Amino acid sequence: RVEPHRPTEAGESIIFINQIKQGAVPAEYVPAVQDGVLDAATSGPLAGYPVVNVAVTLLGGKHHPVDSSEIAFARAGAMAFATAVQNASPVFLEPIMRLEVVLPELYLGAVSGDLNARRADITDMEHRGKYRKLLARVPLATMFGYATALRSLTQGRGWYSMEPLTYDVAPREVAARLV
Repeated sequence: RVEPHRPTEAGESIIFINQIKQGAVPAEYVPAVQDGVLDAATSGPLAGYPVVNVAVTLLGGKHHPVDSSEIAFARAGAMAFATAVQNASPVFLEPIMRLEVVLPELYLGAVSGDLNARRADITDMEHRGKYRKLLARVPLATMFGYATALRSLTQGRGWYSMEPLTYDVAPREVAARLV
């Protein structure tokens, strides 16, 4: 079973859960199944991009006393994962950044308009004397060239910082350009 899942605190974007009943698959083959799943996730069904943010649950299986091997279970895990992901109607995710912009209040309208054109979601605004601090969520793909744009919009008096925040489903027009 493959289900959506947010990354863990440790940063794992794929978690593997073993829920097989005792004896269905010998314990020594479960790590091979997990390895097969993780290997298959590196090249997903959407243009070969990796699969992320999923929980994979091993529910069962069968083994043969003579023909079973780690390689066979790794391949079975990879094939089951690929089939489950394809049937789950996968979507493209895009990286979303936490953006902080500090600028003179005089340029607030121009900078806000530019951020809106970049699909930013301004989440907070603070006063700092003659300056404003904007906090926003913005797709990373729209931020290339932002340093130059901000410098032009604020006559060199604005600055920004950006750090990874999360992933969101990419809009249809963005996803269409990726395939």
